[in-house]
Amino acid sequence: QVQVVESGGGLVQAGGSLRLSCTVSGLYSDDYAMGWFRQAPGKEREGISCINWSARLTYYEDPVKGRFTMSRDNAKNTLFLQMNSLKPEDTAMYYCALEVGMTWGGRCPHASLFTYWGQGTQVTVSS
Repeated sequence: QVQVVESGGGLVQAGGSLRLSCTVSGLYSDDYAMGWFRQAPGKEREGISCINWSARLTYYEDPVKGRFTMSRDNAKNTLFLQMNSLKPEDTAMYYCALEVGMTWGGRCPHASLFTYWGQGTQVTVSS
């Protein structure tokens, strides 16, 4: 059974940095996509970045482009999200999601297309 676990959230001042981790277990395929999503109180869940693992394709949505960077540790089955120059509007619960056999073009796939989700990790940016 595929499991996805996020970690690394916390409280940081505006302009600071955090690195989120997303560790996957129970997956026996190299053909999958992963995405980072976030949801602020009273708002819909939004995609912020995604990666096609086998094709090594990545995409970043405009609100985080140039500030957030994904990287991965294949040996540890872990995807990282380095978040720099954080803003108060980045405050949200951050989720990692995975879907097997997913390919796409352009923007990140909608959240509804991902099957496996982590429990989320809270990121709070103070002004």
